[in-house]
Amino acid sequence: MSAYDEIAEWYDGWVSGSMDEDPYFPPVRDLMGEIAGLRICDLACGQGRLARRLAEMGASVVGVDLSARLLEIALGREEREPRGIEYRQADARRLDGFAAETFDGVVCNLALMDIAELAPTLDATARILRPGGWFVFSILHPCYHTSRCGEVASPGGPAWSVAGYFTQGHWRSETRTGPPGKVGAYHRMLSTYVNTLTDAGLALERMIEVRATGSFAEIRPVWAEVPAILVVKCRKSAGSLSG
Repeated sequence: MSAYDEIAEWYDGWVSGSMDEDPYFPPVRDLMGEIAGLRICDLACGQGRLARRLAEMGASVVGVDLSARLLEIALGREEREPRGIEYRQADARRLDGFAAETFDGVVCNLALMDIAELAPTLDATARILRPGGWFVFSILHPCYHTSRCGEVASPGGPAWSVAGYFTQGHWRSETRTGPPGKVGAYHRMLSTYVNTLTDAGLALERMIEVRATGSFAEIRPVWAEVPAILVVKCRKSAGSLSG
């Protein structure tokens, strides 16, 4: 059972806007590149918002999530507006039932920090990728989201305070209105992400630290000072063999 089963309806409403309205989607889209004709796994797809956008961009999409309730919502939308998306329930740490080397790309949008165990998740991701395939993910920036972080006033305007960076593990905020306040998240040091990706055979290729601009920066000016989100692209070696 997923913690998101209990908040599925709230979460569906919270992410009700289109991906094109999401200020953090453009860097994910840019790092994926042209995806028309590719077979892509939307890992931890939730209620299918990203999966639907990927299908509109011409990809053959399989959405995977642990939450049965979120998948019900995703399937309901697929039935009403078919896009050819396949949805499957699976644990990202194992991806049981998925054959090795069957996807050109895997994308995990703002969900990797929700998964308890990083190493088996990245190993499973690498296993289902074809040699030369890519993995693009976005996460709460690990340098700025910890169990002890938050906005503070300063003489120069809003600032972001961070402490407890070296304390890895699950955290939950009483002041956050999004998922970190509802179900919590897992904090990992940046080096933990990079080293675990390398151990899984996923070579770091590109990173984008997202700076808030436009109306979003006006609403939350602190995110124009430090990045809220980190987006990463990795690639499986063309010579890799999946076990």
